[in-house]
Amino acid sequence: MSTIRQARIDVDELTTRVQAMYRSVAQDPDSEFHFELGRQLADRLGYPAETLDQVPTGAVESFAGVGYFFSLADLGEGESVIDLGSGSGMDSFFAAVQVGPGGQVVGVDMTPEQLDKAERLRAAAGFGQVTFHSGRIEQVPYGDGSFDAVISNGVINLAPDKPRVFAEAARVLRPGGRLAVADIVTETTLTDAIVDDVELWASCIGGAPQQDAYLAAIEDAGLRVEMVTTNPYRFLSDQARGASDRFGVKSVCVLARQPE
Repeated sequence: MSTIRQARIDVDELTTRVQAMYRSVAQDPDSEFHFELGRQLADRLGYPAETLDQVPTGAVESFAGVGYFFSLADLGEGESVIDLGSGSGMDSFFAAVQVGPGGQVVGVDMTPEQLDKAERLRAAAGFGQVTFHSGRIEQVPYGDGSFDAVISNGVINLAPDKPRVFAEAARVLRPGGRLAVADIVTETTLTDAIVDDVELWASCIGGAPQQDAYLAAIEDAGLRVEMVTTNPYRFLSDQARGASDRFGVKSVCVLARQPE
């Protein structure tokens, strides 16, 4: 089975570019991006309106996810959830509605403006079971076995060290816990020129791994892949669409489980 290639990129430069892009997503969601944003995207991906209506509007307008994985996650009342790359908080708030006031949802993100917006929305809407923390998804600031579910939406493809991300997800999951993610993958391997291009990484193209390698990395972390589905997601820019056509760049949802 394929393995994820390590790209020859400047991680600090990548971090700067990703933060700049998602700073704009938080502060000016009406700007033009190579991807869709907002309520229309969430509706098309399958988010149920009755739950979206309970999520702060500001979080929905900055939603930049690539799939709807909550039907796979099957969150229940009172459960604890960590959202890796939580952005302005849309999926964190959505999870909070599902786990209820007795549950716990933690959002982790590395972009200050996203965290600031999410925290303002949290305080204004009274989501007491939600907290947001600054951090990188390769280094989750929580102890072993802390959560019933790990979620992430369109973020792991941006991480330079994806096996480390999955290892961290497995570490913080309790026995029987679920990893439910939506992400960008490819059907065929990208060229070195694309994989080593920081700008294309920040655009959610360069870091997209081949699907088999992505699933293998999850299982190498000790999790058991149970389901993979394809999402009705599309890029907007010509460059991104060209890559989608040439390499089969697409969005998938994955459910994996920590063995009991």
